[in-house]
Amino acid sequence: MFCATSDAVIDEFILNWLTANKQNAWMVVPILAFLEACPGIGLLVSGVILLTISTVLYTEQLATLSQIMTLAFMGALLSDHIGFYLGRWLGPRFHHHPFAIKRAKQLQKSEAFILKYGAAAIILGRLMTAVRSLVPMLVGISGTSRVTFSVIDVAACVIWSLGLGGLVIGLDNLLPG
Repeated sequence: MFCATSDAVIDEFILNWLTANKQNAWMVVPILAFLEACPGIGLLVSGVILLTISTVLYTEQLATLSQIMTLAFMGALLSDHIGFYLGRWLGPRFHHHPFAIKRAKQLQKSEAFILKYGAAAIILGRLMTAVRSLVPMLVGISGTSRVTFSVIDVAACVIWSLGLGGLVIGLDNLLPG
């Protein structure tokens, strides 16, 4: 019951904020897309918030679906590339950092995922919330070339953005209207 009440309060807050800030509401999309995939921070920020806000923006006609998907794509791509270059900069010494030691289990899962799926891990990792914020950094640590990562990550972010658009349309059709 607390969860349902808490969700209703959050939903009401989001709706009120979006209504009061209609002209700037679109700016939330790339910020949330960035945060939910940002190394470290992404483990704390749920993609459900981005989906909820995107759906509200679309249903309230504050942004078009193509605007939402483009903004989300840009935020996701930027975050993934920051993670990748952070991984290249940190290299293998990252595993000795307190952040990595504290999250060793999640990192081991992510590394096993990358080893199992290779380059496809970049695309699959973008689609899996549990490892989304870690895969680009670990791919950077692995020494993957910049061009290879960039090409595959652009494709991954396009697929992810299209999926977000599909979910927004699907949720719009479920809402009473």
